[in-house]
Amino acid sequence: MRERLDEYAGYHQTLGNEVCHYLGIPSIVAGAATLLGLVRLATFGGITITLAEVVAGAIGIFYVGSARLLGLATAALLGVLVAVGRALPFWAGLSIFVAGWVLQFVGHAAFEHRSPAFLRNLLHLLVGPAWIVERALKRLGGTETTGLS
Repeated sequence: MRERLDEYAGYHQTLGNEVCHYLGIPSIVAGAATLLGLVRLATFGGITITLAEVVAGAIGIFYVGSARLLGLATAALLGVLVAVGRALPFWAGLSIFVAGWVLQFVGHAAFEHRSPAFLRNLLHLLVGPAWIVERALKRLGGTETTGLS
């Protein structure tokens, strides 16, 4: 994960782009949860499991397996964003999903002057949330490694 985060960071050097990502990535995740939540998979005792929970669970396992403490923090954020997204009405979720992507491209076009990292490596779609969590922890006085494996 350290190598992936460092490569991702190379595409995100300006404060303007970083701010766009702090707003855009959570919007994309919550909006995606709204959309994936439309695909109901099973109901157990009144609790409905949707594609949003299944995808988030798999991604959470990836985070924890790749980055221990940072992975736990990122998986926790993912869980909160999925809960928020699942509570949103369809149009609100779709709107923030689209707005989040617009912010990503604005950040790269207006501030970074470089294409998004995921255009070079699709895995960066998963690295982005971990990167913003790590950046936020550093800004709050966290350590450099934040428990990476």
